[in-house]
Amino acid sequence: MDIVKSADGTRIAYDRTGDGPALIYVGGALNDRGSGAALAALLAPDHAVLAYDRRGRGDSGDTPPYTVEREIEDIAALIGAAGGAATRSRCSWRPSGCPRTRCGGCGARRCGPRWRRSRRRWPTTRP
Repeated sequence: MDIVKSADGTRIAYDRTGDGPALIYVGGALNDRGSGAALAALLAPDHAVLAYDRRGRGDSGDTPPYTVEREIEDIAALIGAAGGAATRSRCSWRPSGCPRTRCGGCGARRCGPRWRRSRRRWPTTRP
């Protein structure tokens, strides 16, 4: 675990996996940095993946009041820790078996309109 300080001084915990161009994994609202571990392992041969605990979660601190701008400052601090350039990935919440995700999806029964359209073409093996 590494720590970077955001613009307001909040400590942001992150794990760095792999080597290459940096990719910042931004997990969902209720996830911690461990939720991206499987994807980070897949991308590690080609990328340095930074998976972090979002503000107020896991080992990261929290400084009130919460604003979206502070989350953006957190990502900016991570970009600095990555060497000044990075790309970003997000939690996709696609069903298992979907060929559009490398992590195998979450197995959720529904993912919104996009999943319902894709289900006709890429059926999942789960109910």
